[in-house]
Amino acid sequence: MHSEHNSRELQGQVAIVTGASAGLGRATALALAAVGMRLVLTARREQRLLALQQEIRKAGGEAVVVAGDAAQEATAVAAVNAALTAFGRIDVLINNAGAGLYKSLVHTTADEYDELLRSNLRSSFLFARHTAPEFIQQRSGTMIFVSSVAGLAGAANESVYAATKFAQVGFAQSLAEELRGYGVKVTALCPGGMKTEFAIGRGRTTEQVESSRMMDASAVAETILFVCRQPINARLTQLTVRHMGEPFA
Repeated sequence: MHSEHNSRELQGQVAIVTGASAGLGRATALALAAVGMRLVLTARREQRLLALQQEIRKAGGEAVVVAGDAAQEATAVAAVNAALTAFGRIDVLINNAGAGLYKSLVHTTADEYDELLRSNLRSSFLFARHTAPEFIQQRSGTMIFVSSVAGLAGAANESVYAATKFAQVGFAQSLAEELRGYGVKVTALCPGGMKTEFAIGRGRTTEQVESSRMMDASAVAETILFVCRQPINARLTQLTVRHMGEPFA
């Protein structure tokens, strides 16, 4: 899948990856670094970010770290500034930070509702808001919003989670049209379940995830690479990735 030609196209490009300390964010950072992209890694867990940075550097890659909550505006501003200071530009934004909650409505608290909105939607808004001016100025750039199949169809015990993921898809669709005239591409990526720590203790258990047919995060990271590799005049506005044990809905 990694042709020499495609790898060269991404060589030297700069990507911001939110939620990079674990799961899909970590897998995506490693995949992008492997084809020569330079990275800004951001998440709340600084020690994990620093360990990932060292792993990328040992493999010959370049990465800088910005620790912080993606739902805080200061984190988005710091990540954009870090990219411009270290690398002079931004080519790709991976809005991956987020949280899950699999709970019935009557057992979901208002605080949990607010937390999901912050984690899944406010973080996406803030990073898009502060990256867009750079993309508009350079008349190029790719934004990828990691939504979910829960952003395409609702399910029992996922009402608030699905609401935030539907909102991400709508946000991405609107931005795709708003920014298209500037040469900026926007993709809503809707993956199915992955074998990560996502939502463990929040409706999922480690045993359930490990025994499932869910995808490895590295498989979905390959999809993100595929989006980044599209020719200049082609854009993938929405993409769904499901594992082989998951029915189409």
